[in-house]
Amino acid sequence: MVTAPVPNRADAAATPVVIDIRLRQGSFALALHETIEARTVALFGPSGSGKTTTLAAVAGLRRPDDGVIRMGDRVLFDHARRIDVPPHDRRVGYVPQDLALFPHLDVRGNVMYGAREDRRPDGDDTGSLVTHASILELLEIDMLLDRPVDSLSGGERQRVALARALMTAPDLLLLDEPLAALDASLRGRILPYLERVRDELGTPMLYVSHSAEEVRRVAERVIVLDQGRTLRAGVPADVLPTVRADAAPLECSGGFTTGC
Repeated sequence: MVTAPVPNRADAAATPVVIDIRLRQGSFALALHETIEARTVALFGPSGSGKTTTLAAVAGLRRPDDGVIRMGDRVLFDHARRIDVPPHDRRVGYVPQDLALFPHLDVRGNVMYGAREDRRPDGDDTGSLVTHASILELLEIDMLLDRPVDSLSGGERQRVALARALMTAPDLLLLDEPLAALDASLRGRILPYLERVRDELGTPMLYVSHSAEEVRRVAERVIVLDQGRTLRAGVPADVLPTVRADAAPLECSGGFTTGC
């Protein structure tokens, strides 16, 4: 497949994302007050800390009880003003933990579902087009288009789900533990694709992970959550614990400790 080079957008300024929300689910209460200005931000913390709930609220799948969600000048949610933009109008791409691929469609049908027209990044009329072909080539799935999804490997399924989200030309990409279901070998092979999306497409990402190793590689900034609150935030090198090069990937589980 011949396609124009995908532009490097790593140095482009990120659109600020304001997430200032309160949301209660049973005994759990999420209270987040963050203005995100980095292009790639990770939500890190133990299970039940509010990471997935935050993504669902930004995507429009969970309605906060109060607060505001804003991307640049676009208001996605404002409780006081009774604004709640439907998920399909938020221009947000979402890759859930279970990937949610359509089993009755082949790879082509999955990746083109909801696809928008080729466009220039961030609406920049002077930049190179981010084409459907360039996304397929970037993720190396252009040769898989006629395959049924049940014939794909775990890594191929991850790339198809990522391509489908990118085809909607999102202003923000939400990734909910995209590598959690893969073994260590597959995670190592998929991480470079996420780095390419970050560096070459420049699509802003909000990335949920339990793995400090993943966060260090992918994120410019990390927000550590615990029990629905921000525990600390900053660049990964300052916020996350040191992980030896020869150590197993650090994972959070159970309660939050200084080792997580």
